[in-house]
Amino acid sequence: MDRIPRPGEFYRHFKNHLYQVIAVASHTETGEKLVVYQALYGEFGVYARPLSSFNSPVDQGKYPDTGQKLRFVKVEPVREEDCVRLCEAGIQDACPEECNECDNNAAGEPHPLLMEFLDAGDFGQQIEILKTMKGKVAQKELDSIYVVLDISPLSGDEDSQLNQLVKILETRRKYDGSRLR
Repeated sequence: MDRIPRPGEFYRHFKNHLYQVIAVASHTETGEKLVVYQALYGEFGVYARPLSSFNSPVDQGKYPDTGQKLRFVKVEPVREEDCVRLCEAGIQDACPEECNECDNNAAGEPHPLLMEFLDAGDFGQQIEILKTMKGKVAQKELDSIYVVLDISPLSGDEDSQLNQLVKILETRRKYDGSRLR
């Protein structure tokens, strides 16, 4: 038997976008159950998909790198990895007050890992801090790092950008000490 999503529940698509279920409707002619859901990113589009498709497994042949077995998986919005996307979507109410992933923290302070990066004494410390940031920081923290390092913004998702930043700092560390002064 298919699981029936309920209005207000949050689901992560296997391509890592968040959606909120609006309703489960019935097709007027066929009676087929349709899940009506809204994207929590971009233009916040509203979509309908047959319940059987909503609950279907991911085609592992077409998407071998996905770690998710089902097309949509129910998530709790207070989980740290989802908080960033909810905050970006302007849904801070779903995050706990102490959320450091968005502007929902009580003091409005910068992300603690960004502060550690800014306080780091050398390239080696900065590299190690960047490695710990994976899955924990949003684009706004990365944008701050670009300003501090005086580099143009990089492309890709947050983890990809962090990997590129590590390589840039490794190169700077390698060549910075060998320059003539």
